[in-house]
Amino acid sequence: MISLICLILQLVVRILVMSRARATIIYVMVNFNRLLKPTVAAFVLATGYFQPFGVSDAAFAQEAGNVSAAEDGESVVPPQDLASLMQALADADPAQAGRVAGQIRHVWDASGSASADYLLRRTRDAIDAENMQAAVEHATALVDHAPEFAQGWAERARAFYALDLYGPALSDLEQVLALNPKHFDAIMGLALMLDEMGKPIDAYEAYLQVKAIHPHQAGLTEALQRLQPLARGQEL
Repeated sequence: MISLICLILQLVVRILVMSRARATIIYVMVNFNRLLKPTVAAFVLATGYFQPFGVSDAAFAQEAGNVSAAEDGESVVPPQDLASLMQALADADPAQAGRVAGQIRHVWDASGSASADYLLRRTRDAIDAENMQAAVEHATALVDHAPEFAQGWAERARAFYALDLYGPALSDLEQVLALNPKHFDAIMGLALMLDEMGKPIDAYEAYLQVKAIHPHQAGLTEALQRLQPLARGQEL
């Protein structure tokens, strides 16, 4: 995981000199049909509540149903047992994986603080309303109040990206991974950025790290298949 954080620091330098394209809030996934700023996808890190860009309504409905089922208390394993959930995710078949991933994200959302939960809701409400400046303000209050709560950093990263503030977004992603090294959405986001920046070997390695945690993450298999010959070619 230290190597991932080092890669993030390198990306901060690169992205600070990149041109600022208009960001789009999308779910963490690889968009293979349209090359519309996959770096932006990296920072919708934490939830299953936003429809994936380029994914069918039916696929999103299934994911949303998985999250809703988790919130309603339907569990494969006790939701408070995060270690068991992570193991269940690694072992899940494709039909189970979405449900277990939704439960994990639901656990990640639990700050243990009523004030933090309130600020998280305010942040997400502002993002829903496309008021990104307000989202940054709410998320900043959240990370100040609960700096050990990874989801606060993840949500602020989303808002920063929507404002084309890539350096701060990457800095927040580093915080997410420092607090939660198995945050498969965050690692997927890093993989997407490396992919976008033309670093197939590093992207391929990051995708492999996602596979070790969440083998059925949306877009993962396609990304590995696409990058495998490129990564091997550069290694040669």
